[in-house]
Amino acid sequence: TEVAGVKLNPQRNMFILSLVEGWRGEICHCAITDNEGSLGLYKIKDPSFHNWMALAQAVRNNGISDFPICNKSFNLSYCGHDL
Repeated sequence: TEVAGVKLNPQRNMFILSLVEGWRGEICHCAITDNEGSLGLYKIKDPSFHNWMALAQAVRNNGISDFPICNKSFNLSYCGHDL
């Protein structure tokens, strides 16, 4: 297998973890290979994943009109949460 000019030779039944620092925080990439060494699962966890609960706590007991300001203050990734 070759990706962006780099030859890959993944081992069978392996779990691979990579942590990268993004501008919102830590980004976690996880991959699992199957019995043939092919990619069986790939998952990315965006830093916003953990911060959505913090936003929920920040807007608790506040008026609905405060939500847009709190939401933009956290600047979370909507699509990153769904990853």
